[in-house]
Amino acid sequence: MSIELKIIEMTVDGQPKTCPDCVSPTFSLDGRGIFDFFPAWGNCASGHSWEDPLITVGHLKSIKAASTGRQRAEDDDTFEIETGGVLLAGTLHPDVILDDLKRAGDVYWTRLIKPAARRRKNKVVRAITRPIKRAARNGVAATKAGALEAAWTAQAGGYETDPDYQPEPINPCPACNGKRYFSIDSRLHDKTKIRCSVCFGTGEID
Repeated sequence: MSIELKIIEMTVDGQPKTCPDCVSPTFSLDGRGIFDFFPAWGNCASGHSWEDPLITVGHLKSIKAASTGRQRAEDDDTFEIETGGVLLAGTLHPDVILDDLKRAGDVYWTRLIKPAARRRKNKVVRAITRPIKRAARNGVAATKAGALEAAWTAQAGGYETDPDYQPEPINPCPACNGKRYFSIDSRLHDKTKIRCSVCFGTGEID
């Protein structure tokens, strides 16, 4: 039967216990064998390994039994045991608990899912309201233009409607500047104008 403890930090009688090669405070202690007096093996993230002359399999079992565990996400899993007049204390690498998952879920929802849902909702709302707002603006513009035309006509004494008159576009096509056609100079064609392919000859674009 084996037991492994992942140590974040550890002290022996108040003095830091670290990897003997690289002085890393974070390492693991591995105890194997059926006898408690077998020595524990240390391993650090840098690949160093050593047989610990102080800590045994029995000590690892005592540390595991004495560890406080964690109830909340902010809690540390600490331990403190005394053996042979020596005080071993420290902090174990935390195991994942339910509160960790709950906090992680809250962060995931608050920072990722909820803003993304809000952006999608706003996009849909904009897609719905944009044509309505554009139509409203166009309606207001047409109403104002009609009122100005009526006032000018009354002041000028009236006029006869020009059957060839086409009103200026409200949203001019950027390609033809609202002219509806392009003038061309060609000796091969009879037509000297071609219809704008962007606005299809309407002179207006949404």
